[in-house]
Amino acid sequence: MNTRYPIILVHGMAIKDTFFMKSWGRIDRLLRIQGYTVFKSRIDGFGTIENNASQLKEEIVSLLEDTGCEKVNIIAHSKGGLDAKYMITDLGMADKVASLTTLCTPHRGSPIASSVMRMPRFAVKITAFWINLAYRILGDKKPDSFKACEELTGVENIEGETMNVAPGVMCQSFSSSVTKGEETADFVMAVPVMFSRFIEKGRETDGLVPRDSAIFGNYRGDCLDGSVSHTEIVDFMVRDKKRDKIFAFYSALCEELVKQGF
Repeated sequence: MNTRYPIILVHGMAIKDTFFMKSWGRIDRLLRIQGYTVFKSRIDGFGTIENNASQLKEEIVSLLEDTGCEKVNIIAHSKGGLDAKYMITDLGMADKVASLTTLCTPHRGSPIASSVMRMPRFAVKITAFWINLAYRILGDKKPDSFKACEELTGVENIEGETMNVAPGVMCQSFSSSVTKGEETADFVMAVPVMFSRFIEKGRETDGLVPRDSAIFGNYRGDCLDGSVSHTEIVDFMVRDKKRDKIFAFYSALCEELVKQGF
């Protein structure tokens, strides 16, 4: 089984493929075992939307040349979805993308980023300097954590939230959510639960991105039933009892792409 066009997985903010961290965990390997042609993007972990979109364009152009394919299917997590959208709409790549699936992407902005940007500017700038330095060492080409965070404070209009990025590009989105009080004692859930305090009460969230911010294109709801955090959905620090369900979600997603002719 394989999709008509290769699949490229686009990671979100702060993620890098290093000796101690792997973007997408074992998801890409699982899909290859099942017969899918899958690639992983290597865009900056703390790049701006514009710079990451430019890097993603270069990767896809090279991928298409190497494979001889006309288009790609993009599955993007978190900020990676914003990078992919900008690439399609602003960098002339609409004819090179068959489908865009975003997972837990802050299409309507990030309350946590807004909270960070309300802190004293000098403190944010100093923190950003050290983050940029660290990520340049890890391989980022143009890290700019201050501007990247600033960009995530934006909120799009209703039309921009729900419409496809371009005619001919199938767009769909998924969210996930953390069940408050269910797993707060677990170390895996500690970070999402901590950050969820920055999000207004009453808004369902995966710990980092509110559900209503993840809506874009054909919104499909939560990836899985039950509590799944922003990081767990990309196989980062996932407990074994959830891993099989997360893998099954990606398998089903790719199978749908096959049936839809993508």
